[in-house]
Amino acid sequence: MSAIQTCIGMLHLAHELTGAYDAHLSRHGLSMGRFVVLIRLFSAEDSEAGRGLTPAELAESSCVSRATMTGLLDTLEKDELISRQDHPEDRRMYTVRLTAKGRKLLDGMLPDHYRRISALMAPLSETERTTLQELMHKVTSGIPALRDP
Repeated sequence: MSAIQTCIGMLHLAHELTGAYDAHLSRHGLSMGRFVVLIRLFSAEDSEAGRGLTPAELAESSCVSRATMTGLLDTLEKDELISRQDHPEDRRMYTVRLTAKGRKLLDGMLPDHYRRISALMAPLSETERTTLQELMHKVTSGIPALRDP
């Protein structure tokens, strides 16, 4: 019974957290999917010498299908937050980069985002956060038992 109660508690938390994220990101005109793509590109600019990422890299790191990623990239490009450029080594591919407008959006929202995430996690000590991450990893490893036939 405690396994079921714990799982229901996690589902409730996931629902509440998703709703809070949706409300927060919508104030900036973003969905969770769009935000994840933008923040991944933002991080890649800093850590990977400014190189763009391929749609496949973005899909994998964002845990979405390539078809879903294509839709996200289409809307982000329409809104001029990203650009698609020919891949420097493979003419069959392209890379995705943040535009100046995309960087400006993130520069404007990230201080508020970091403040809100800090407030969300403030009740937990560093040790508790580490423990929580370890526990989430353990639960994640059990997901196939629920998902797979």
